[in-house]
Amino acid sequence: MPKRGPALATTLLLSLPVLGACSGSSEDDVRNAASSFLEAWSGGDTAAAAATTTDPDAATALLEQTATDLPEAVLDTELGTVSVDDGTATVDWTATWDLAAAPEWTYESTLRLEEGDDDWQVVAEPALVHPELAEGQRLQLARSLADRAPITDGAGAPLFAPTEVVNVGVDPAQVTDLPGLAAGLSAATGVAAEEIVADVEAAPEGQFVPVITLRRPDFEAIRAQVFDLPGAVFPTDTRLLAPTARFATALLGRVGAATAEVIEESAVDDVPQYAAGDQLGLSGLQRAFQEQLAGTPGFTVTVVSTDEGTADQGRQIGAVAPEPGTPVQTPLVPALQTAADAAVATLQPATHLVVVRPGTGEILAVSSNEAADAGNALNGQFPPGSSFKTISATALLSTGTLSPDTAVPCPGTTTVEGREFENQDQFDLGTVPFTEAFAQSCNTTFIQQALQLPDPALADAATSYGVGTDWQLPVDVFAGSVPADSTGTTKAANAIGQGEVLISPAQLALVAAGIASGTPAAPVEVVGGDPAGPAPAGPGQPVLDALRPLMRQVVVSGTASALADRGEVHGKTGTAEFGGNTPPDSHGWFMGYQLAGPQGDIAFAVLVEAGQSSSVAVGVTDAFLGNLG
Repeated sequence: MPKRGPALATTLLLSLPVLGACSGSSEDDVRNAASSFLEAWSGGDTAAAAATTTDPDAATALLEQTATDLPEAVLDTELGTVSVDDGTATVDWTATWDLAAAPEWTYESTLRLEEGDDDWQVVAEPALVHPELAEGQRLQLARSLADRAPITDGAGAPLFAPTEVVNVGVDPAQVTDLPGLAAGLSAATGVAAEEIVADVEAAPEGQFVPVITLRRPDFEAIRAQVFDLPGAVFPTDTRLLAPTARFATALLGRVGAATAEVIEESAVDDVPQYAAGDQLGLSGLQRAFQEQLAGTPGFTVTVVSTDEGTADQGRQIGAVAPEPGTPVQTPLVPALQTAADAAVATLQPATHLVVVRPGTGEILAVSSNEAADAGNALNGQFPPGSSFKTISATALLSTGTLSPDTAVPCPGTTTVEGREFENQDQFDLGTVPFTEAFAQSCNTTFIQQALQLPDPALADAATSYGVGTDWQLPVDVFAGSVPADSTGTTKAANAIGQGEVLISPAQLALVAAGIASGTPAAPVEVVGGDPAGPAPAGPGQPVLDALRPLMRQVVVSGTASALADRGEVHGKTGTAEFGGNTPPDSHGWFMGYQLAGPQGDIAFAVLVEAGQSSSVAVGVTDAFLGNLG
């Protein structure tokens, strides 16, 4: 650009005090230039940022390399002191990087600027990214995760421990017969052969294809079947696992590699808090308390050579240590959980057993066998059958017109609005004390008596134990549903736990606990956590005093007499029909409590899905109590 003469220059300055972006103040011009660069860079416009520098090509390469070195990081900047000296300038600034899945990284830095023909330009040099970055170097970010805090049992002992696992999978490059390999793996693991074939065919070249992850003992049990299959590979790893695969899994949940869903849920202002490969809570309490248990990741930033062949380990220029999480304590009692797990494992049908502490509502064990959807122990919705008669009896006893000694008819069948209801095998007791009708689970007695109650009576009795409450818990518990406006045949069916009545094993155990203690309580999944809701009111002491002997008689001489030698056990059996088969399928139930047993007072509910008879649930209860010693 040709130089202007002094007269022309003076005229221009007088008539145009501001030329282009210039302010007339060198400091202001430098500040504006630095601000333009930093705003474009932090806004993600690399081209615009590079265009404000002395060497746009070099700056573009530098800023793109930094974006690669700090993936998904978001830069925030703050300008500081400006110094100008004869065509050169410096601008102090503060960089704050919001790193993906790591804490913020903040440092002080300085931009150098040079005055060009028309404006100030940022010097394109590595130091504009960080003052310790030089030519031939780049940044290297390494995240460091804190040790995951434990979920503990009621005594404070950790329930999860690092456990060796074997990842059974396929190396596509080694496969010689994919259908044969898939068939062999399927036979040993239970994973469908067509699923294995599809996964292998869809995998990118050179990628390990996982089939199933097994604990070491489980892998050793199938080793002979799979180890020599061409293409099958077995890398090992360490996972944070509960004592057994089924140990309170519905409540505790599991820890595993971060899923896209969990990573997305964790994002704050679209910035992920976790990264692929992190071990995160995927379900249950492990997921509900993920942030508390995981703590805060740390990081190191190192300056390293861009020459990958160098042995230089680099120089650390920034770091934040990870902060460990804090434990979550549950009320679980391992002895009860282990006893429950052993008891439900004896059955082939899906089976659940939930144990609750009377008086506190603390959930002491949540067990489901391998055939079951473990979540059904807490939030399954099932008709309770005759186990609901504890609530129907509560409604009847609350009227004051019926007592355990009241003589009631127990015919083999009874008809309501043209629909016939019957006892099991149509047994007929004649007229017997209400205690006997309860102990023998006489459907017709309960239907005839309940039809005389006000329509909301059954729902009111259920509510007194917390049934139907919207519990606010880390892991959902279905509190049940008992309609208040049923009439006719529906009201009759409701009285015997059919019709429109639904409940979960956990809630039925809470009902048993409320009867045992006399003080129904909201469920407790975490010690010291927020209350799940207000404590239910309970039916009143006179009703409980009458109801407990009824439940004891079920064990002494009624439908659960197989438990008569298991100490001070009270309970109620239930067989609940469901589905459209003829004859209908039935769930088997037992709910009750044991006083002063080896583990103190405990209440429990057992459900055997499609068990066809309550006797199977009684058998599970017998095994459970026997396992306690």
